[in-house]
Amino acid sequence: MEENPIGRLMNTTMENVRNVLKTDTVVGDPITTPDGMMLVPISRISMGFGGGGIELNSKRSADTRPYGGGNATGVKIEPIGFLIIKDGNIRMINVTPPANNTVDRIIEMVPQVIDKVDAFIEKQKNND
Repeated sequence: MEENPIGRLMNTTMENVRNVLKTDTVVGDPITTPDGMMLVPISRISMGFGGGGIELNSKRSADTRPYGGGNATGVKIEPIGFLIIKDGNIRMINVTPPANNTVDRIIEMVPQVIDKVDAFIEKQKNND
């Protein structure tokens, strides 16, 4: 079965997008300050992808048949904050505007909830 030109076009584009969208893009390289604090940059990635084409019907062979097509990809990388790690404590500093929906608010609260749970467990251990 012969490969469709649209499929080749889409595969090439997706391979290039995979090269851009890696874990290192979302979670950046840690930065260590002189006082021992570690800052880990965190980003949000949004992506849109679309494409299409047409292969004109012709009596020519598949390799020489007229073809037109294109595709587009948009990638937005937005820094959202830093994880701060110092003395075994982790917290998140946001650099984005306040959350505007419930899911964003919940995600922002996760580090604080984890800190509170850790403190509660430690307190229970000390009471026993």
